[in-house]
Amino acid sequence: MSVQDKIRQRLRDASHDLADFLHALPDDHPLQVALRTYSLALSLALGPALLPFVTSRRARAQGFGRVLQAVRRELGINAFASAITVGVAGGITIRHLLNQCEGEAQEGEENGTLWRLRAWSRSLEDSHKTFLSNVISSALAVALLHSRRKHAKSAYVGRPSPTLDLSLLFLVRAMDSLVQLAFFKPPVASERLLPEPVKEEKRAVRNKWSTRLDALVFWACSARIMWCFFYEPERLPRSYNKWIMKLANIDPRLLGALRGIRSGDFSYKKGVSNPPDLATSLSKDLGYPPSWGDPAALPAYGGPNANKTWEALGVYNRNGLGGLPCEIVHGDVTGGSCTANAAIRGAQAFAEAVAIYLPVHVLPILVTRPRKLLEVPRLVSTLLSVARSASFLSTFVASIWFAVCCTRTLVFARLFPGIPHDFWDGPFGCTFVGSLVCGSSIWIERGRRRGEMALYVLPRAIRACLPAEWIKSGRASVRWAERLVFVLSLSTLLTAVIHRPDSLRGLSRWTLSFVMKGPNASFWKRKRRDTNAPPTPRVPSPQNQLSEESLREEL
Repeated sequence: MSVQDKIRQRLRDASHDLADFLHALPDDHPLQVALRTYSLALSLALGPALLPFVTSRRARAQGFGRVLQAVRRELGINAFASAITVGVAGGITIRHLLNQCEGEAQEGEENGTLWRLRAWSRSLEDSHKTFLSNVISSALAVALLHSRRKHAKSAYVGRPSPTLDLSLLFLVRAMDSLVQLAFFKPPVASERLLPEPVKEEKRAVRNKWSTRLDALVFWACSARIMWCFFYEPERLPRSYNKWIMKLANIDPRLLGALRGIRSGDFSYKKGVSNPPDLATSLSKDLGYPPSWGDPAALPAYGGPNANKTWEALGVYNRNGLGGLPCEIVHGDVTGGSCTANAAIRGAQAFAEAVAIYLPVHVLPILVTRPRKLLEVPRLVSTLLSVARSASFLSTFVASIWFAVCCTRTLVFARLFPGIPHDFWDGPFGCTFVGSLVCGSSIWIERGRRRGEMALYVLPRAIRACLPAEWIKSGRASVRWAERLVFVLSLSTLLTAVIHRPDSLRGLSRWTLSFVMKGPNASFWKRKRRDTNAPPTPRVPSPQNQLSEESLREEL
């Protein structure tokens, strides 16, 4: 065998040797945790970074160099994947080192620093050791993430921290874990002596109140988020605001009129519009007379006097009311029918929701139990779950529009014609009622899904409640507050997945169980119980074949 053949053979065997080495390590070994964390975090970072090059022709026109730049950025030492790996795997590494330090003391070390460290470590409980280890690693992780931008004060002025949404996500998940521990997941020892029927009854009561609390949280968060979407969109993440805008299918000029009523730049009573063509241009583009969007020409109050104005304008379906005609509010979706407008928008939202929820429900089964989709009952159950989730989102959208129409056209404005339409179309009128109503659609979802939806919207609602001037001020208090939230929240989650995994729910439990304990964790074993995929075969090298043959001869 030539030298080149030997080199090729060694390179071929190196991958197998590395695989054997990794398989020999336990699933909770720091190296195994680091590899799983980095792989998952890198995929989460590269996906959004490379998606525009797949979906956008403009992005592809910028050349392959931009792709390499994005990949190089996400592979950096202070990139998201590296920082999260330090935060997750670093904690278990420190915990592993503490276990090594707790060994028997050597002769002459009774009064040394190492002996004091061992004594202090032994005095702590296991959960406290894990938490402190994760605090150290999480602090290193957030320091790496923040090192991606210069530490000058001007670097954070005018825009929020790039890790704010991630910190709020960790905060919400950690808060949920603590709430579950305090109210809904009592220790096993506390119920050990109870009869099984009593345990089941207590568990059913806790589940009932948990789903109710989830629904309440989702309703409150949805109300805040939608109100901010109408009047203070800068409080929401730009991508989230863009997604709501697409799903709501509302003309930006109509939003401008609503915000103008709040600021006084658009008023029926005063007959002012700033800019002057804000709603008139919308009316003209929809094929209606420009006067239908002129607040100076529209009645500010309802009642008999408004009917004369509508007759002069040629509007025949708004008797006894004031404000913009329904045709302008509904946009290009439908005409003046409020019921048809809500129904059509609900149907459109249902179609878009199916495209969103179909991968959400199908991909986990494809990954863990692909053959289950070949079973008709399982396939029908999955499709029904998709339809249920899509119905929730379509009801969310339709209920907002119908509540708006009920407030300004169908019910309340007709009952109180003496109240000006500056109120009905203002921040505490139709949009406020719509924001309050839409969150009740969460009851369409299953109980388990309600919790995940509540945890999804809560970080955005918290951000919407934070003062925009404060989070964009670039002050040191903002940066240190966020770092403290990041460190404590991530440490709580990493400690919970080891000592109380039952306190985690949904995405956090799914992800952290895989990262910290691997695919052989009890949570993942249940998911993979029906997976029939065969193991990847290893092609034996000639050297390994000779070794196996000699071993058989010896036996």
